[in-house]
Amino acid sequence: MLNFTVGPVMCSDAVCAVGGEQVPYFRTPEFSALMLENEQLMLKFAKAPQGSRVAFMTNSSTGSMEATVMNCFTAADKVLVINGGSFGQRFTELCEIHEIPHDVLRLNHGQKLTKERLYEYDGKGYTGLLVNIDETSTGVLYDAEMLGEFCRKNQMFYVCDCVSAFLADPFDMAHCGADVMITGSQKVLACPPGVSMIVLAPRAVDRVNNANVKSMYFNLADVLKNMERGQTPFTPAVGILRQMNARLREIENAGGADAEIARVAAQAKDFRDKISALPFEFVSESPANGVTPVHPLHADAYEIFMELKDNYGIWICPNGGDMKSTVFRVGHIGHLTHDDNTTLINALKDMQAKGKL
Repeated sequence: MLNFTVGPVMCSDAVCAVGGEQVPYFRTPEFSALMLENEQLMLKFAKAPQGSRVAFMTNSSTGSMEATVMNCFTAADKVLVINGGSFGQRFTELCEIHEIPHDVLRLNHGQKLTKERLYEYDGKGYTGLLVNIDETSTGVLYDAEMLGEFCRKNQMFYVCDCVSAFLADPFDMAHCGADVMITGSQKVLACPPGVSMIVLAPRAVDRVNNANVKSMYFNLADVLKNMERGQTPFTPAVGILRQMNARLREIENAGGADAEIARVAAQAKDFRDKISALPFEFVSESPANGVTPVHPLHADAYEIFMELKDNYGIWICPNGGDMKSTVFRVGHIGHLTHDDNTTLINALKDMQAKGKL
């Protein structure tokens, strides 16, 4: 199987090897040391400001999105949600569930967020902003620096879902002024799904420590208190956290965050150059490095997904809803090479020769 989805993705041999080991007991000094190293490397790669902390959550990234909404906002807030796809919609629904007053800046699929459009909401009394920096459903990358300037001007609490953008696109948490960054184990970190990380800048740490959260599992103050000793309040996904340690070290030894971002960017460019001669259109006005959304000109997107899966042993990423038949996505994260891109392109050329494109 060759996996071009956007999570879970292809894992390196080192990560797979750790996954094949017995899972150890975790209330030990050894596991605490591993977790503290995980936190140190996450903060380094996110370029988080001094005094930031990381909450390691055993849940999908949606769980961390929900925990952030619950811990960082109340009914006294007025939040602006950037909604350009299914994950922006998820933030909208979380605000509705938890009764957080909010407005939605809605964008069409693939549409770039411009400064002119954003500043229509300037000076309107918003206290927070929620955005998926890479709207994974459409592959649109929003400008984190522009959003950060807007939030500073309006004194807004700035939450970035970087689930697909972390280590795929340039992101400097301190420079752009983000208060929260969310990501997951199954994206560029290329581990199995099941762990999500919430990186909290000092202002966010203060906010969660003073929050009145009606939750046991999603109480981030409790999570941070336990992380002071390298532990979690409840049993974590120990095996995945050990694999994550191997992967974070792998990235560090290969040159760190900037080197990994450059590698993903080169993988994306190679694919986009190679597919340009085939009957497809690119969807995004502002493409992220981690994924390329593709619109087939003469075929059904979901049928292409099924054909590649069933007859070529290749997974691409389908879409749902009103994009199911019109857009598929090709990921550039995980343990992939330019030769793997060529394998996918050759499969698509073979489908074209058979009249299936």
